[in-house]
Amino acid sequence: MTEGDTSRWARELLELLRPAAHDVRKVVDWLAATVDATVSLRDDTGAQLAGPDPRPEEPRPGASRPGESLPDASLAADVVAGRIASAAWQGRGRHLRLVRIELQRGASAGLLTVERATPFDRRASEIVTHTAAVLEVLLRARRTTTTGRRLQRAAADLRLAILQLLMVEDTVSARRVAAGLWPGLLDTDTADVYVVEGRTEERDELAERCVEATGEQALVVRCPAMDAHVIVVTPREATGEDLRALIADRADTYLGGSTRQNLACTATAYGQAVSALAVARFRPDRTAVYAERTHPGRLMDPAALRAWTSALLRPLDTLAHHTSAELLATTRLGLEFTAVNAAKILGVSRNTVRARMERVESLLGTDFSALTVRAAVHLALNTQVGLPADGTAVRPAPARLDDLLGGPALRTWAQDLLGRLDTDARDLRGSLRAWLAAGGNAERAAQQIGVHAQTVREHVRSAEPVLERRLLTAGSDLYEVVLAHLVTADLDRPALGPPPRPEETGHPGALVHR
Repeated sequence: MTEGDTSRWARELLELLRPAAHDVRKVVDWLAATVDATVSLRDDTGAQLAGPDPRPEEPRPGASRPGESLPDASLAADVVAGRIASAAWQGRGRHLRLVRIELQRGASAGLLTVERATPFDRRASEIVTHTAAVLEVLLRARRTTTTGRRLQRAAADLRLAILQLLMVEDTVSARRVAAGLWPGLLDTDTADVYVVEGRTEERDELAERCVEATGEQALVVRCPAMDAHVIVVTPREATGEDLRALIADRADTYLGGSTRQNLACTATAYGQAVSALAVARFRPDRTAVYAERTHPGRLMDPAALRAWTSALLRPLDTLAHHTSAELLATTRLGLEFTAVNAAKILGVSRNTVRARMERVESLLGTDFSALTVRAAVHLALNTQVGLPADGTAVRPAPARLDDLLGGPALRTWAQDLLGRLDTDARDLRGSLRAWLAAGGNAERAAQQIGVHAQTVREHVRSAEPVLERRLLTAGSDLYEVVLAHLVTADLDRPALGPPPRPEETGHPGALVHR
């Protein structure tokens, strides 16, 4: 064996150690070709990792199977167990080398089997020995990588579970789960929620960058509903700047953030972040924080709004607290997103989401298929978050939706908002009103006003930038526009709920919605 020959095969073997060439099968195939042998590699369980099976099902007549021709059947087991490091055998025109491959230090080991028709010379023996060392390195690296990936998946699943607990307002359980791996992470009453959007195929890397950017002081979750989204829940106010710096040099990456919210209002904050993300797509810096604009609920009499909310949602008070909280949280998400996406966020089936919402419909005596009903219940659910758990401090008062929608400040807001549509030569306002009345169905709206369905869709889409609100997807923006139409009487008032108790209204039989 010449020095040049040694140098050549050594270089070839080293090439197989390069990260781009980390392939056990390639190494085994290279060894077989280099020493003109049949090479097989098995792991500690006997499973084939590379090379042909050394125990063919149909051996040649009169020939013994590789491995079964060994003088002692326990020889291979001795090699794998580490009682001997390697073994050699020859007979019947066959020459075998068995080499132990350590898969994990001091523990499991595999078996490299090399069979030649000619004896092993010095060159072949050295190549087998060095190749065995290379295989050990590659297999250990693969196991380490596999273990690391499993740990990463487990941590990602745990983060998702914590987010899902926050989404249903179970902050106690969320803190308990987080305390084991991220002590102090949720030791806070308030938090911000951010949604980072990038390329779907780069989301895993983007999520890791978010973890690094936040110094692991935030809950970073791959969104279960949107493949391109990463959700970040953080108690740190500085996180927003960290995330802005992260996306600054990343093309096609956007950031939407919520306002500061109580930790129990994570679902509300998430909806705000998604809404802000839609705005961020049109910003030069590709970032946006949910605008604290004037919401219709803030223009209503606070005491009357709380009393109306309490009366509307009273049927859920008859349920166990955890059941009521689960139904309310699911309905809140179900009104913000599709049933499919709400299910993914909560980690349940879409049938479960629908069943819970149908139960709420039944308890409230209403029908969520009407946008006006959804908007009113959405208003109540958002108000309910701020109500005392025991119902105290809610002043008994006539609970009438008409009274809530009839205030002068609210009327001015609604007229100003919808009046923006009048500046367009097209009848955007008429198309939008018909579309809302038809429950967001363009075909039915088109039949009502005598235009093509595509015209209705284009008008609704054109109304979005004018109103600065998303309309084609469910959520707070859409429900605000519905409420504005209710205030201006462009839509019929919804039928909601059972009548309040006589002692609260002072006159028996008064309906909540009248």
